[in-house]
Amino acid sequence: MSEMVEVKVPDIGDFDSVEIIEILVSVGDQIAEEDSLITVESDKASMEIPSSHAGTVKEIKVAIGDSIAEGATVVVLEASAGAAVVEEPKKQEVPEEQAEIAKVETKPEPASVVETAPAIRPSPTAKIDPVNFKNAHASPAVRKFARELGVDLSKVDGSGRSSRIVKDDVQAFVKRVLTTGGGSVNGGSALGVEPMPEIDFSQFGEVETVALSKINKLTGKFLHRNWVTIPHITQFDEADITSLEAFRKQLNKEYEREGVKFTMLSFIMKAVAAGLKKYPRFNSSLEPSGENLILKNYFNVGVAVDTPDGLVVPVIRDVDKKSLVEISLELREISGKARDKKLKPSDMQGGSMSISSLGGIGGTKFTPIVNAPEVAILGVSKAEMKPVWNGSEFEPKLMCPLCLSYDHRVIDGADGARFITYVSGLLADARRLLL
Repeated sequence: MSEMVEVKVPDIGDFDSVEIIEILVSVGDQIAEEDSLITVESDKASMEIPSSHAGTVKEIKVAIGDSIAEGATVVVLEASAGAAVVEEPKKQEVPEEQAEIAKVETKPEPASVVETAPAIRPSPTAKIDPVNFKNAHASPAVRKFARELGVDLSKVDGSGRSSRIVKDDVQAFVKRVLTTGGGSVNGGSALGVEPMPEIDFSQFGEVETVALSKINKLTGKFLHRNWVTIPHITQFDEADITSLEAFRKQLNKEYEREGVKFTMLSFIMKAVAAGLKKYPRFNSSLEPSGENLILKNYFNVGVAVDTPDGLVVPVIRDVDKKSLVEISLELREISGKARDKKLKPSDMQGGSMSISSLGGIGGTKFTPIVNAPEVAILGVSKAEMKPVWNGSEFEPKLMCPLCLSYDHRVIDGADGARFITYVSGLLADARRLLL
């Protein structure tokens, strides 16, 4: 007799649920253990859910667009020998007294009372879209509360079951707007800036509309929040990596047989970790209240990775404790996971500071946006040979542009200059990375 196994969603980190964007198997497919079943998308990345068993797909329990949580059944397999059998749960006997209580407690609720409030007529100053407000997933009481505060519910993220908006969500939204100054409660701008006009571009010629991925939309949302709420300063410098590049090429030859490839990013990560140790304020986060600074005693470096679906920032942990070989191997592994949609939410959490490296693409300088709740980010551009004056003559040097953006509420200009100068000095003399 064949054994039927339910394959369930494993631990997905801090997320209550994630959305299914792709189903990778069909009924009748033969799959092996660890084969991917579905692709889900969280607030930060896409990832594939693997099978815990090998066997034949007998039933698919989910559909594209479903939101699933840890423990939800994905598929039912006719498993290979040795797999756990799905047993029907035994019915528990309930004493008569408890059964009567249960009947009372599970008595169906009366039909919801139709909201009798008058139609929404926004005032000239409360630019609430009546259609979006009506379609928001919230109870009549929450709608009434939102109208009293002039809050556009279409701008509020729900934390209740199935993303339902509750009263606490409305209060948190108002508090966030008032403390950050990033907008108004009804979706307009607290800065008095008019919204972008809607334009029919087809009147000028042929156009095509392409939907943004969820990662694109959320990245844009978070970057806009960070840009508006964080007073950015960007400090520029150039690091002489002539000797370091020669050392890197030498290491690649020595470790070629072991399959280890050193990139300049590995060295920059070590230099950043050293900088965080020397200047602890860069390894901190500002409390939302703005009253306290949280100093971190770990040194985890995030690395921005360009994927077909958008930008993700996986984190390499304990960079200060790892060798260049370990960092290089882990960097290659986690970059591959990012592009293959196999990152877990935990892979992108707990960063001390991030690095955005465009050296492999080109450009001279750019201004990276701080990846909150971090307070600084280092941008790296393409290195270039330049004539550098040594006091008596010009020498050809390989110069790497560095761009350090930081939160001016936490870090002042003098410390910003000290940090980037220190990192540049470490890269100019690789021996200093050993200190």
